[in-house]
Amino acid sequence: MTKRTSAKYKIDRRMGENIWGRPKSPVNRREYGPGQHGQRRKGKLSDYGLQLRAKQKLKGYYGDLTEKQFRRIFSEAERVRGDTGENLIGLLERRLDAVVYRAKFVATIFAARQFVNHGHVLVNGQRVNIPSYRVKEGDVIEVRERSRQIAVVMEAMQSAERDVPDYLDVDPSKMKAVFVRMPGLSDVPYPVMMEPNLVIEYYAQN
Repeated sequence: MTKRTSAKYKIDRRMGENIWGRPKSPVNRREYGPGQHGQRRKGKLSDYGLQLRAKQKLKGYYGDLTEKQFRRIFSEAERVRGDTGENLIGLLERRLDAVVYRAKFVATIFAARQFVNHGHVLVNGQRVNIPSYRVKEGDVIEVRERSRQIAVVMEAMQSAERDVPDYLDVDPSKMKAVFVRMPGLSDVPYPVMMEPNLVIEYYAQN
């Protein structure tokens, strides 16, 4: 497990928001940033600061993607016809780790990345261990039969903490999901407001 993954709640505190909507988030108790001087960081953000925060929040939500990964996805969203912000969200939601998280096979996006890495997930009957693998409409994503009794999977499937979005058709009894369609921003159940328009502005100027 990387330092980035193990320090996930620092992302919440740095943003000042509970970006995954988890009950254990430290932001539920303290909204200020981490560190000795966290309470003094409440100054008004510049336009650049708002754009940077929007980018960092979106990157963080999907498992704190590296800048290189995120920039590559953004560049692809720009090339595709249509609204760049909607395209960006659609591409992020098509990542296999994001689909595993949305289907509630595991409790967190970080656990989803590790779960995929360890070979517990099948796509159309074939084992895929690349978290960034991009699913397509109609793809069937399922937990391998020998992995279905893992405690973290059982707990996540029984949790009422999150709802499954309607662009996935999930059969909890078989631990199987079908990626029905590409979602737009309004379809994605973010616990906090995401602002891809500010991400576009950020990259336009940097």
